[in-house]
Amino acid sequence: MTVFGYRLPGMSSLLLWALLWEIVGRTGWTFFIPPLSDVLITLFEVIGTPAFLKAMYETAYAFFAGVFFAVIIGIPVGILIGKSRLLDELILPWVNIFLSAPLTALVPVLMVLFGFGMKSIIITTTLFAIWIIILNSRAGVKQINRSLVDMARSFGATPMDAFFKIYFWAALPEILGGVRIGVIRAVKGVIIGQLLISIVGFGALFELYSNNFMMKHFWAVLIVLFAVAFTMSEFLAYLERRVSYYAASR
Repeated sequence: MTVFGYRLPGMSSLLLWALLWEIVGRTGWTFFIPPLSDVLITLFEVIGTPAFLKAMYETAYAFFAGVFFAVIIGIPVGILIGKSRLLDELILPWVNIFLSAPLTALVPVLMVLFGFGMKSIIITTTLFAIWIIILNSRAGVKQINRSLVDMARSFGATPMDAFFKIYFWAALPEILGGVRIGVIRAVKGVIIGQLLISIVGFGALFELYSNNFMMKHFWAVLIVLFAVAFTMSEFLAYLERRVSYYAASR
């Protein structure tokens, strides 16, 4: 960001927004926005409590399990429909439907099918993340130089060799881009699941703090959630940039 001709370090905009938040909070304009300094003090007070640690464990478990299933299912499916025109025509319309549909509407169906426990929350998280991973993996395979595949076959590569040694690595930049967006969507999925299916984890804390107008605690938990999602997104973006040279070689 550049201000009055001076280039500021990265993340400077966050400091400006933090300052604005503190000013708005100090004016007492609304109880919904307490000063940021008070929120940070509250965060350090609650972050080591058993209730917070239990909520973090439950949220992290559902989140990582949901992302794990989205990745191990989404990447192979995306590569397969990118390779096969028949599978592409059969599956792609459903991928586009679920990607654009409000998945929250499916939560009652998941509750009926899988109950009110952690299983439904993990499935909800997976559903929020998987479709963009499939779509990006497919797009990556579509851009592969076919001469790479033909050359591999001419040297006796099996379909499995081509899958793991050609398609996966050549499409890796797009796959990582899909995983990065999928992780962001999974954060929404796990919180929606915890709020609507089973009041556990951070969803339970949000419910407790909002119902009792404990806005400092509410914002403290929200900051932790945003920080985790932002850190993971930036890490995946870093990996995406590191492997971007594959795109130039296709």
